[in-house]
Amino acid sequence: MTKKILILPGDGIGPEIVAEARKLLQALRAGGLDIALEEGLIGGAAYDAKGHPLPDETLAQAQQADAILLGAVGGPQYESLERPLRPEQGLLGLRAGLKLFSNLRPAILYPQLAGASTLKPEVVAGLDIMIVRELTGGIYFGQPRGVRELDNGEKEGFNTLVYRESEIERIGRSAFEITRLRGRRLCSVDKANVLEVTELWRQTMIRLAADYPDVELSHMYVDNAAMQLVREPKQFDVMVTTNMFGDILSDAAAMLTGSIGMLPSASLDAAGKGMYEPIHGSAPDIAGQGVANPLATLLSVAMMLRYSLDQAAAAAAVETAVGRVLDQGLRTRDIAAPGEATVGTVEMGDAVVAALGA
Repeated sequence: MTKKILILPGDGIGPEIVAEARKLLQALRAGGLDIALEEGLIGGAAYDAKGHPLPDETLAQAQQADAILLGAVGGPQYESLERPLRPEQGLLGLRAGLKLFSNLRPAILYPQLAGASTLKPEVVAGLDIMIVRELTGGIYFGQPRGVRELDNGEKEGFNTLVYRESEIERIGRSAFEITRLRGRRLCSVDKANVLEVTELWRQTMIRLAADYPDVELSHMYVDNAAMQLVREPKQFDVMVTTNMFGDILSDAAAMLTGSIGMLPSASLDAAGKGMYEPIHGSAPDIAGQGVANPLATLLSVAMMLRYSLDQAAAAAAVETAVGRVLDQGLRTRDIAAPGEATVGTVEMGDAVVAALGA
């Protein structure tokens, strides 16, 4: 049965990196993968064309697709818009509309790039962490929120951090199941000594652990977790945490690998349908220059093949092709050593497609 993939290029470098992913998907289709590709609008591009960052037709396309591949959203030209019309609201709306609650963010250091990390190679060599971030709750979605004027005329901004027990249990079980497929060590990150909502988080995780006796559960406060990621990152196998904490920690973990341009992500619903995207954002400062690293997007395709399309062999083939290209010494400028020759977005994408064919 043909699987439908919705491609959402978005803003900034999104169209450039997604173009390379499209070439990869077309090569896989030529090799026998039964997929159909469709394109839609999101973010600033959607606002420019339709007046809204998530048009109704895009949400309908996403609901009908088997998987979604997203480039990036956002740009400085949209910062003056009212918050509901900003590009990022399209992404948040898509996550909420599809109930994509489980965000998987791997931080894997390719051995060829050990020298690109800002940490010593012996600290990061062999790094393989999975951060499971709750994606549809927490302070990014909590109500009430806004900016109000106090009686004395001063303005006050406020947001609400709230999690229901059922939301914590849902992401907790997702993390436990993923940990079972890896090293069976799960670290739950919270701030239970200060925030009541994460005290409930910890209590719920402890309760769930009884159903997963084969997984070792530990707990860590978020400030210590941030320090430990830099101090001794290989102590972690899987980390599970709230929306905001996961947003911050996964970006910190990304830099351990040498470049945020190397890291994919998956956002899954309860049935395994997902949206896949690089975690680096729209990078408007280099958009249109042809220098963006497409590897995180191509590795997002690999995650899509594995988690939503049940094509583990094809996923492994893509990952192997990326490794071959790195073995060949090809580097975009974000992963290049000082003085090392670099290639552009298209050249890197073409090399991965060629390595896949080989």
